[in-house]
Amino acid sequence: MKDAHGPAQKIATRHFGQGPRRVLALHCTIAHAGAWRGLAGLLKDEARVLAPDMLSHGRSPDWDGQGDFQDREVEAVAPLLTEPMDLIGHSFGATIALRLAVEHPDLVRSLALIEPVFLAVAKQDAPELVAAHDREAAPIWEAYEAGDHALAARLFNRMWSSGPRWPDLPEATRAAMTRGIRVVPACDASVFQDKAGLLRPGVLDAAAMPVLLLRGSLTQPVIAAVNEGLARRLPDARSEVIEGAGHMLPISHPEATAAAIRRLWARGAV
Repeated sequence: MKDAHGPAQKIATRHFGQGPRRVLALHCTIAHAGAWRGLAGLLKDEARVLAPDMLSHGRSPDWDGQGDFQDREVEAVAPLLTEPMDLIGHSFGATIALRLAVEHPDLVRSLALIEPVFLAVAKQDAPELVAAHDREAAPIWEAYEAGDHALAARLFNRMWSSGPRWPDLPEATRAAMTRGIRVVPACDASVFQDKAGLLRPGVLDAAAMPVLLLRGSLTQPVIAAVNEGLARRLPDARSEVIEGAGHMLPISHPEATAAAIRRLWARGAV
């Protein structure tokens, strides 16, 4: 059951490309919709990508703190599924995409889950990898609880990204990451505990569309357990690995990501 709260918050959106496929792309935490620019550019003649900014990210308003954060994001994004679309999600955005596919399967033509942080799967299948993840992440949440959100964002970015070091990032980027970090612990109920009940028997059967589970070979080990676990649980899922890539592979390896998505699209009708 969803938590009670006020009216749905409005989110900002961006569009990329002019191709015939309608695509909805959901970014990771402490990023923004512009993170899809490179990948969408490679697909621009094939797809028109609609990319919303998560609450507390990009041009969207700050989350009002009410209800469950994943519920609020699903509620905000669902109205964008106005017709059958191809759905792409990265990291926490992939967990939202999976929810949408289960709850609105008639509107999701294909589903690409890139590095989904649905660690509840790994808690069932490989709890030792979740424990190792938690030990590595502990300094992030120590800084957060101490009120140093900038340090928490810096450590979170270091753990999940192999991109530029924090001091080399533009001040506006660091500020945006610090703004977004407060929603990350608010995702724990959905990410670690499966608050939405997706792993209950038979629930994932609703997501019968073609599914791609994509990860980098250099990502956090727990992601491999998540992807392989979801591949076993979903009716029509295939798992792929991009060699040399980490968690941020849609940005760092857009060509290989685009190729994997094209293979997914070739499995279904245009």
